[in-house]
This record gives sequence, structure tokens and C-alpha cells, in this order.
Amino acid sequence: MELANIEKLVIKYKNGTTSIEEESILRNYFTGESVAAHLQEYVPMFTYFTFIKKESFNKKVQLKIEKARNKNRKFLSVAASLVLLLTSVFFIKKENDRYQAKKQFAQVTKGLKLLSIQLKKGEIAIANLYSNKNN
Repeated sequence: MELANIEKLVIKYKNGTTSIEEESILRNYFTGESVAAHLQEYVPMFTYFTFIKKESFNKKVQLKIEKARNKNRKFLSVAASLVLLLTSVFFIKKENDRYQAKKQFAQVTKGLKLLSIQLKKGEIAIANLYSNKNN
């Protein structure tokens, strides 16, 4: 009866549905003296679990707190943000200047065209004046 119960618990263990009490029963069975021949393959696993449970780590672990590194990281992130901000302001200003230059060029061109038209009118008027004097 006990062997049938152990086999059912092994199947449940493989499926990952055993409780802590059932795993304790399995551990006690497989670390004991009388293990069935067809279940011998599970002995090393449960023996290992029992052995590893007794093992402990007793050394002190020194953790280095790197405050200076964190300060450098904060400084670098602030500096990178400032560089990004200044670069974007520079390019926006440069684009704005380029736009203003185009606008001013268009105004100067328009003014020169008006001046040219007025000069041609004056030239025609003077030409008419001279042609009327000569006749």
C-alpha cells in the first residue's frame, strides 16, 4: 500500500502539484534504506535536496557603495540634457535666422522691382520729353 502511495506522489511531484507535506513524505522515503528498485533513479535527487538544505554560506559579503559614481551619473545626465537643449535652441535660432533672411530677401527683391518699374517710367517720361523738344 505504501509503495502505491509513493508512486502516486512521484507522479504528482513530476507534475508539480505536491504539497510540502507530500514532498516531505517523498524525501523521507527516498533518503531511507528500503527504496523500490524501479524508483532508485529518484534517490540521488532527493538525497541532494536533503544535503543542500543543510549547506549554508557563512562569509560576510562586502558591498561597495559607489556614491561618487552615482554623482557622476547624475552630473552626466544633467550635462547631456543641457547640451541637447542648447543644441536644439541653436538649430531653432539658425532656422529662424534663415527664415528671416529669406523674408528680408523677398522684401528687398520686391522693393528693387518697384524701383526698377519707377525708373523705367521716369526713363520713358524723359525720353518722351526729349522727343517732344526735338520735334
